[in-house]
Amino acid sequence: MYEYIKGIVTEISPAHLVIETNGVGYFMHISLNAYSLIGSKKDIKIFVHQIIREDSNSFYGFFDKPERDLFRKLISVSGVGANIARMMLSTMSPAEIVNAILLDDVNTLKSIKGIGPKSAQRIIIELKDKLNKSEAITEIIVTKHNRNSDEALSALVMLGFEKNQSSKILNKFSSKEPELTVEELVKRALKEL
Repeated sequence: MYEYIKGIVTEISPAHLVIETNGVGYFMHISLNAYSLIGSKKDIKIFVHQIIREDSNSFYGFFDKPERDLFRKLISVSGVGANIARMMLSTMSPAEIVNAILLDDVNTLKSIKGIGPKSAQRIIIELKDKLNKSEAITEIIVTKHNRNSDEALSALVMLGFEKNQSSKILNKFSSKEPELTVEELVKRALKEL
């Protein structure tokens, strides 16, 4: 199995890239996350996951090891194939996916094309313990994210807004942008309430 390929990007799109090394061009499927991180870089190192089947030999490329590790965990879940895992990484950042799993956020996972309620629950059940053990940094982000959301929710309730509706709106913003401060969350929620 290949660990990484270092070379020159000769072709790139939001769904794939071709990286040339020693006169050989490797076609790799990539996520939007990897595409945005690669940007206009030409000389790169891409971490690889290879899938060999009877009728195909496919490479999936990742900008860094954490994205590849998450991809491998996702495809270990029954019913989640490489294309669905790539779709997940194209729809949300790896940190957002990890946060959704750690927070048991079925609705966020369900919003990804190809993921239904049962698949979202299966992903959470099968990966929550694995991520808790290996994603210590993400747990810190989740804790801060929860604290900011809770404080923003308290502020909105004190202003007279309904708790359930406010919570849904805050979750929408904080899941997309976990770094938002309490003030930014409240301001954005007020525009929608």
